[in-house]
Amino acid sequence: MFKRLFWVSIGVGIGVVAVTKAQAYVKANTPDTARQFLLGPDQDHVTMRTLEGLVNEFNATRRAREAELNSKYAARNE
Repeated sequence: MFKRLFWVSIGVGIGVVAVTKAQAYVKANTPDTARQFLLGPDQDHVTMRTLEGLVNEFNATRRAREAELNSKYAARNE
């Protein structure tokens, strides 16, 4: 289990470094209009907006699934 956790951590770390390098490359080598199209108008907080969107999507999906399971098992017990 610790090996898997180690390798997953390494993969996440490599992914973060790759995304950071790609965003830095895009910021340095593209015109402003193309950068705004790719990264949006708030180019300094792209990572936080992406992370916030992922967390919000996860929570919405979790709540929907929880409500589905609650209604399914509440109907079964009545």
